[in-house]
Amino acid sequence: MAITKADFGNDFVWGVSTAAYQVEGAHNVDGKGPSIWDEFVCKPGKIYQKQHAQIACDFYNRYTDDNRLIKELNIPNHRFSLSWSRILPEGTGRVNRKGIDFYNRLIDHSLEMGIQPWVTLYHWDLPLSLQQDGGWVNRDIIQWFGNYVENCTRYFGDRIKNWIVLNEPMVFTGAGYFLGVHAPGKKGLKNFLAAVHHAALCQAEGGRVLRQFDQSFNIGTTFSCSHLEPYRNIRKDIEAAKKADVLINRLFIEPLLGLGYPVNDLKILERMEQYFRPGDEHKLAFEMDFIGIQNYTREIVAYSAFMPFVKAKIIKANKRKVETTLMNWEVYPQAMYHVLKKFGDYKQVKQIMVTENGAAFNDHVFNEKIEDCKRKKFIQDNLAELSKAQKEGVNVKGYFVWTLLDNFEWAEGYYPRFGLIHVDFETQKRLIKDSGTWYRDFLNHEPE
Repeated sequence: MAITKADFGNDFVWGVSTAAYQVEGAHNVDGKGPSIWDEFVCKPGKIYQKQHAQIACDFYNRYTDDNRLIKELNIPNHRFSLSWSRILPEGTGRVNRKGIDFYNRLIDHSLEMGIQPWVTLYHWDLPLSLQQDGGWVNRDIIQWFGNYVENCTRYFGDRIKNWIVLNEPMVFTGAGYFLGVHAPGKKGLKNFLAAVHHAALCQAEGGRVLRQFDQSFNIGTTFSCSHLEPYRNIRKDIEAAKKADVLINRLFIEPLLGLGYPVNDLKILERMEQYFRPGDEHKLAFEMDFIGIQNYTREIVAYSAFMPFVKAKIIKANKRKVETTLMNWEVYPQAMYHVLKKFGDYKQVKQIMVTENGAAFNDHVFNEKIEDCKRKKFIQDNLAELSKAQKEGVNVKGYFVWTLLDNFEWAEGYYPRFGLIHVDFETQKRLIKDSGTWYRDFLNHEPE
């Protein structure tokens, strides 16, 4: 029997997620300063087909129309991020009033439409001027970030009640400061470990700044999570999967919960000590109201003697002859159940929200319609797994689809389309897909 909205409880939060850099465009208007992604997209070979987000979905100019679409889809909550360099063009100091005015207009219009904003403070678009001073590798970022959060609470805290501190810190530190495949394109263990420690400190510091401003704020942070399994049932692969789990799933949640870094299971993390200062053990911890889980797939891990530090490698989905999305991620809805159970097992986690979940598939427009059956089934199957975890006692209280609009998907450019709404990037025309229509009817409690 198909699940219904009622199966999740009356207090369950339903929404959709977006991110400033991926949808806003208006990259250099009304006083906005450049971000690390504005620079990174100009580097040769970094982005699919040399694409960029200078216009993206033009959400900056079209937010009222897009809010109406959110309303048309019966979606009561919209998770979006603030652009740090739109608010503070140099990262610190001077406040850009036009940037503040834009977010005030967006927030006010959302509330007028009956759409509750969930604000992400940092979704990867660090002001370029801060990166020129080292970015996440520079410990001063704790002060820079705290100042940014203070400004956000000052200007928006009277209306925003739901806050997310960081989006997927493992991704922006790993891809941006170790592998170099995301902005700012830095590589190496030294960059990575410093960035990790400072991001983990900012994760907690952001929570403290928010709590100090208003005790009633609902505060969380989000993690990219994957269900991991060993490639073969042999000791080396099992150990490799355990080490990969430290990096992918445990590295940021455990210090936040007061458990410290999981150094016992990945010895290379002992090198993090060189970035510690007295009191950091306590400063890493903060009691969040919720943890945001962002899951798309599972990963299969094998031992690899050639991989430094972890001796582990991911066996790509297309090598395993399984169904995949356009991101070459395995379609494996059970991963949702497993990660919810995993994070639910931390007794310090008070509540879990699924703050991102979705899939990119080939979409074809035919007669002004898009029959994206695979995406609809993906969402339905993931919700079934979420419901299963909930019934088994996991305190999961919300689900946000990634994403509202087809958008700029970082290094992959505009190729993978995740949206409930199709965007023609030449004309900016929006077209609701069948998955969006299904979500609308599901949230309206109507039968299919």
